[in-house]
Amino acid sequence: MPVSIRRAAVAGSWYPETAAALAAAVDRHLAGVDQGPTGELVALVAPHAGLAYSGPVAAHAYQLLRDRRYDVAVLVGPSHFVGFDGVAAYPPGASTGFETPLGIAPIDAECTAALMRATPLIRAHAAAHAREHSLEMQLPFLQRLAPQTRIVPLVMGYQTTDTARTLGDTLASVLRGRRALLIASTDLSHYYDAATAARLDAVVINSVKRFDDERLQQALDARPEHACGGGPMVAVMRAARLLGARDGVVLNYADSGDVSGDKSSVVGYMAAALGNFDR
Repeated sequence: MPVSIRRAAVAGSWYPETAAALAAAVDRHLAGVDQGPTGELVALVAPHAGLAYSGPVAAHAYQLLRDRRYDVAVLVGPSHFVGFDGVAAYPPGASTGFETPLGIAPIDAECTAALMRATPLIRAHAAAHAREHSLEMQLPFLQRLAPQTRIVPLVMGYQTTDTARTLGDTLASVLRGRRALLIASTDLSHYYDAATAARLDAVVINSVKRFDDERLQQALDARPEHACGGGPMVAVMRAARLLGARDGVVLNYADSGDVSGDKSSVVGYMAAALGNFDR
């Protein structure tokens, strides 16, 4: 069976193009965060903008992976470039993986195939992954903190309510009994002034704090601009709840203006964790 590697699409632009520089940047972001909640971690929510902008926020989510082990990380992000119905998996062939300067993140072909068997919603669609950054931006953190973890990359096309709910149900069914981590990749509101962005983003933040995926879906139905990866976030929240998670914790919130200094047009970023945490 031929080897299929998904080559890095944004190395050298959205994050450093050499392994040494990328590792140093990730480690610098991780060094700037405090320890988060302890207990059982089922899922993370992390942003996917350029590393200089969203990395300080994403680090609050990924630092929770220290001293934890997972067999597979299922990453769910939005499609920014290709429109399609359903969810695109990367074809689960032999020795497939996603490349970054830190190496190849191997795909869990068996888990990918199990998800594809479970629902026609999930199908092989390599083209949807070719330019997509929403999952690629998660990999440097995963590779630094959980380098042995295999991945299942999933990109959601049109973010309908039915797609989000069906994906959440399928993830819970297939992952039950596996040592799996769910990751939702999303930025929040785009290109509002910081005060307006904060008001819009508060709707998402409060839904996560309440661990209420239905409330979040209703908000997205009314205003999809709340989050570019709202559908993936609903699916992951739903799956995490079905897998037994009871707590939603927002770990950090910021906007791009905190880095650029321009608060007139910002993108919102949130890091969150779902699980059963010590109180």
